Amino acid sequence: MAGSLQDQLLKMGVVDQKKAKQAKQQKRQSAKKAKQARKSGREVETDNTQDVLEQQRKEKQQRDLELNKQRDAERAQKALAAEVRDIIKRHAIEIPKDAEVPYNFVQEKKIKKIYVTTELQNQLIRGQLAIAILEESHRLIPDKMAEKIESRLPEMVIRIEPEEEPDEDDPYADYKIPDDLMW
Repeated sequence: MAGSLQDQLLKMGVVDQKKAKQAKQQKRQSAKKAKQARKSGREVETDNTQDVLEQQRKEKQQRDLELNKQRDAERAQKALAAEVRDIIKRHAIEIPKDAEVPYNFVQEKKIKKIYVTTELQNQLIRGQLAIAILEESHRLIPDKMAEKIESRLPEMVIRIEPEEEPDEDDPYADYKIPDDLMW
């Protein structure tokens, strides 16, 4: 690669002849001004293009760094969501097709309903099972798996708090309100 950088750029077609002449002329003019300023004792006007380019380079580097951090955070979030989906799929409890007991729960301030068996309903009430959200469907998962998921993505799990034991002084302790009470 013999020749100046300007010649190489011309050969590659990156710069045309007109721009090359213009760059040469600007270089000569700035050198002439600097020489005249030195002779007359004035301070040489510095060309700020290098400073501006350096500043732009730093800004671009900062933007790229922020973009990379954002992309990494998005990748981590996707990986976490995939891990949670995998846990839900592996540990989901199969609800039989003949399940006829409706179970109501609250999701994002809306009441949702799933049909379960009486055994699954009792486990939900006692807090042994939890409801996991997978895409647009709801799955039942064991409480231990719900804890794991909740530590990663709490919005993917709906846990039902087990019923509290009534006070000994409560006169209505013998009268339990059924879960499936319809008004």
